Amino acid sequence: MSRETNMTVGRPTKLILGLAVPLILTNVGQQLYTVADASIVGRGVGVEALAALGATDWLYWLVLWTVQAMTQGFSVLVSQTFGSNDKKGLRKAITMSVLLCAAVGILLTVVFVSSAGWLLHLLDTPENIYDGAHIYLTMMYAGTLITMAYNMAAAILRALGDGKSPLIAMFTAGCLNIVLDLLFVIRFGWGIPGAAAATLLAQLFAFAYCVIALRKIPAASVEKPDWQPDSSVIRRLCHLGLPLALQHFVIVISGIIMQAVINTCGFVFLAGFTATNKLHGLMDCSASAFGYAASTYTGQNWGANRLDRVRMGVRSTLVLALSFSALLAAGMILFGRHVVALFISADAANAAEALSVAYDYLVVMSTFLLSAYVLHTYRSALQGMGFTTAPMLSGLTEFAGRVGASLLLTKAIGERGLFYTDAAAWTFAAVFLAASYYIQLLIIRKKGLTYQNTK
Repeated sequence: MSRETNMTVGRPTKLILGLAVPLILTNVGQQLYTVADASIVGRGVGVEALAALGATDWLYWLVLWTVQAMTQGFSVLVSQTFGSNDKKGLRKAITMSVLLCAAVGILLTVVFVSSAGWLLHLLDTPENIYDGAHIYLTMMYAGTLITMAYNMAAAILRALGDGKSPLIAMFTAGCLNIVLDLLFVIRFGWGIPGAAAATLLAQLFAFAYCVIALRKIPAASVEKPDWQPDSSVIRRLCHLGLPLALQHFVIVISGIIMQAVINTCGFVFLAGFTATNKLHGLMDCSASAFGYAASTYTGQNWGANRLDRVRMGVRSTLVLALSFSALLAAGMILFGRHVVALFISADAANAAEALSVAYDYLVVMSTFLLSAYVLHTYRSALQGMGFTTAPMLSGLTEFAGRVGASLLLTKAIGERGLFYTDAAAWTFAAVFLAASYYIQLLIIRKKGLTYQNTK
């Protein structure tokens, strides 16, 4: 049964919520991978093993976020051609996206697998956790093609308005990941390598499910001639995808610099910081879900030359996103101490200190969560219309906020100044992107820009 959704007609709030809710649940399922790994490894193997996973966070995100940004950028062309009813263009957008993903995935795998050890040494990873971190990071880098394949398939489905299939795929895969974690890490005693293997096998399952779902959508049905390389389509995809990948690359570099500072604070502080960073993924997943929904909605409506609906959709997304962020922040502040305790064994040495670090960091992160939701909304709206310069530059504002806070606040108030790094990055980027969005609307009206004359 076909599940694509035309978002150029109907109430914007209902359409965005209808896509965002499955996306939130999908992202929660995806976060089950890292949360399950961290919780089972932290409680089943020990604090040092949890710290080893934490030492790889930003280094793995360097690849993961680059992949997610690139595939989201490619999917913008899918949503635009779908919204403009360009059937041939839609098929070409899909096939050229797949070819580009394969090429980039192979390149990333070779580069990062060969440099995993060097990167960990560059960050001055503590010796007592280096071996575990190296094994986990190398295995995850080796599975880059799996990660790329799943994210591209899911992004195409979302661009066509199908949020349910990625939801089913990810939740089923998330449950599979937990079962495999328990089997590999606890039952077989494989430890950290078992956690990595469980994650990659679950991602492979999610990819297979999304491919099956795509084959059921007539609009996504491609034929042999559609696979012939098309330089004009490839250029458009690169214009949409590479700036977003570069933006996230810069953001992650700032996180890696921050990680190097964190590594100097000792493995107990690192373990507590890691516990909250895993929750950061869960808290951010709804922000990125509203962003994906805004990108798909604006992409389809910009393709249909409905700027009025684009503006209504962005306003609706902001109201929904801010309401959700307020509820989530309140819940984390009230109950977060119990949540972070899931990652750290109460019997472990220094458990109380690690829990204190985790909860204090969580309170600061929750307080500034609103800024993250604002930046995701405006950034995705601009991306959906194909305007990628401001989103790319926003990566520099996040870089400045995160690195500046890491270096300056730690000198001013000590290691707990690191709690404010994400808050500074989010706030700087949110202000920049909000201003960029409204300036872009003025330019569109003044110059009479449309999808057709900006292709």
